Amino acid sequence: MVLATLTTKGQVTIPKSIREALKLHTGDKIEIIATEKREAVIRPVSKKVDDIFCKLHKPDQKTISLEEVNDVIRNRMKDKYK
Repeated sequence: MVLATLTTKGQVTIPKSIREALKLHTGDKIEIIATEKREAVIRPVSKKVDDIFCKLHKPDQKTISLEEVNDVIRNRMKDKYK
């Protein structure tokens, strides 16, 4: 068991052995989940391009050109700032 101390600012330093086990590096994001048993689960948030690639893809959605996208944006901006 590894212990950490809560500072007066509410900060905790994750011990090196835990950072290594979770493969955490400076700047990485972590998710902390509080359970009903008053426990905390710490998970690294590791979203890579490969993890989220095609998440927004909808096979039945019509493909539109870049020009069409620009036209829609231009028209909405005109409507908004008349």
